[in-house]
Amino acid sequence: MTRVLLNLTAFFACAFLGASMVLFTGWPLALVTAAVAFLGVQQVSAAMARRKDRRTVSREFAQLRRMTLEFQDQLAETRNRLGAMDTLIDERTNAQSRKIVAELKVLESLMRDFAGKISRGAPAAQVNRIPSTGPAAAYVASFGDRNELLETIRASLEENRVDLYLQPIVSLPQRKLRYYEALSRLRDAGGQVIMPSQYMQVAGQAGLMSVVDNLLLFRCVQVLRRLAARTREIGIFCNISAETLADAEFFPQFLDYMQANRDLAGLIIFEFAQGAVLKAGPEGEKNLARLAEMGFALSMDHVETLALDFVRLKAMGFRHLKVRARTMVEGMSGSGAAVAAEDFKKLLSRHGLNLIAERVEDEKTVVQLLDYAVDYAQGYLFGEPRAVRDDASKPVLNERESPVVPFRKAS
Repeated sequence: MTRVLLNLTAFFACAFLGASMVLFTGWPLALVTAAVAFLGVQQVSAAMARRKDRRTVSREFAQLRRMTLEFQDQLAETRNRLGAMDTLIDERTNAQSRKIVAELKVLESLMRDFAGKISRGAPAAQVNRIPSTGPAAAYVASFGDRNELLETIRASLEENRVDLYLQPIVSLPQRKLRYYEALSRLRDAGGQVIMPSQYMQVAGQAGLMSVVDNLLLFRCVQVLRRLAARTREIGIFCNISAETLADAEFFPQFLDYMQANRDLAGLIIFEFAQGAVLKAGPEGEKNLARLAEMGFALSMDHVETLALDFVRLKAMGFRHLKVRARTMVEGMSGSGAAVAAEDFKKLLSRHGLNLIAERVEDEKTVVQLLDYAVDYAQGYLFGEPRAVRDDASKPVLNERESPVVPFRKAS
């Protein structure tokens, strides 16, 4: 547009100059002068246009250089990210491989130990030590033969008729889901559920509790991996029996397996009965310390006496203590507690222990527990144990709790 205006200006200027020259010099010289003037203006116009084009090209070239540099920076950043991603993938692959290898080693040892115990059998004298009363005796009575119960337990383990049940543990007073306790149930050939109180003594006498515990452990790890994909705010209490704690052959491999799964240290809590801890001995306490060193918290349940060395418990790695709600409500003196129920929570807090009231079954008990500042509670009031369902696509525990893990109601 500028060049057109210059041409028009030059044309009219030359025309005016030519007309003026006609008056003084005549037509021939006027035409020549006008032509020379027009050509001169054209040269000036062309020079100005070239200068403008050079500036434009220079700006475009500078912009192109900036774009090239930005592209090079982005390319370098992309390469760095790809390199970091490759490193992360390699690390995760190696970690996953270590976990798989550790799990295979544990499974191999577990199955080898299981096969050996099945082939050796349990001495009849051991099986015959089952009490004449209680849940185990009642279940034995349904068979008519005590050895038949042991064979049913062995068959359930061999054919993987072992179910994982989870029961919620909630915070008070909000009743928000904070933990699950993992429980194992066996099923006989007819589908009848065998409760821990019915099989634990017999399985323990036969040396099979390590098999039960470690099947439970593998299921807990699998559930936690699914759970952690949704939230890392909910943990699982995994019960370990006294027999497994004292198993010098298996427990080191169990520790290796948990070493490979240390990323779950903040999510899995290993629970031991008070009797198992008190009878653990130096080797058992060493095993507890190894778990604590890896970062796994410990919990004590089946508490019969509260005359405990809480400083020692904390040093061993215990962070949770489960006490029956009835013990808290009906009086602590009978359990050997050094303080009243309303001061018990403060005593535990000073030693870094969380108090969990278990077997809570009615609202009246909850009100009393709140008076004692109890932080966590477990019981049928908040949810019964339910079996984990492996084929569920939409996990639901119950309407009052967050949908986090698939369940089916126990039969």
